Amino acid sequence: MQHPVAAKWGDLGVRLLSAAVLIPAVLINVWVGGLWFSLLVALLGVLMALEWTNMAHQRDPLQFALHAAAALCGAFLPLPIGIAGAAAAIGVLWALSAAVAWFQDRQGAAWQYLGIPYVGVPAIAFVLLRSDATHGISAILWVLVIVWAADTLAYFGGKLIGGPKLAPIISPKKTWAGLGGAVAGGAVASAIFAALTGLGAVTILSLLAGLLALAAQGGDLFKSALKRHCGVKDSGRLIPGHGGVIDRVDGLVAVAMVAALIGAARSGPGATGTGLLLW
Repeated sequence: MQHPVAAKWGDLGVRLLSAAVLIPAVLINVWVGGLWFSLLVALLGVLMALEWTNMAHQRDPLQFALHAAAALCGAFLPLPIGIAGAAAAIGVLWALSAAVAWFQDRQGAAWQYLGIPYVGVPAIAFVLLRSDATHGISAILWVLVIVWAADTLAYFGGKLIGGPKLAPIISPKKTWAGLGGAVAGGAVASAIFAALTGLGAVTILSLLAGLLALAAQGGDLFKSALKRHCGVKDSGRLIPGHGGVIDRVDGLVAVAMVAALIGAARSGPGATGTGLLLW
């Protein structure tokens, strides 16, 4: 019989090892930017497309092609043709995917129609945030720090404190303590990041980070609901200790979309990172 403590923390070592390998690779691409960053976004998007179609479309190759194309449009089209052009291309793919799903299964669940925007829109958000010549790197790093801190504190808060369940039907392991840890972790990490980088507006950014941490938890619950509907434990098996790519980036894609929307609304698409960070 496995010791209770070992059962509780059994996957922690594998999770840490996977993170130690993946985080430096991500940070290098964020720092280099340009085509390399777009390639990273495209790769993650295509892997998300594969996992989504495996879960929601019974591994249909046509649906995978449409979803992968949406990820590529989001990663490579915003800069040369603009957001409107990239969004239009993704919209066409969305319509085609919906039509195929409807003809294949007219009683199909709504999940079948959400995959294209789920892989395409976050790709646009990431590219917009990084393409800001002044604060692009800082914006991406800030988003990553918030999500990583929120995920970490949510994990330990749930393990150490436990308590009432947040959404037992959707995700039985999530607790209100974990949610509180996520918000606190995001806010504190933002304050430290802002202080170390000289961004200023520490209080505003910390409050915003707390809200984005909530968005990250919402993204996690969305993924959990999808997996429960599809009857799977993990979105994939690519990342040891974490499951699939969607399992790892569910909160990140939600935060990126909200962050890019805030930044673009305040300073325009060409200065999304500046609009997000300077208050």
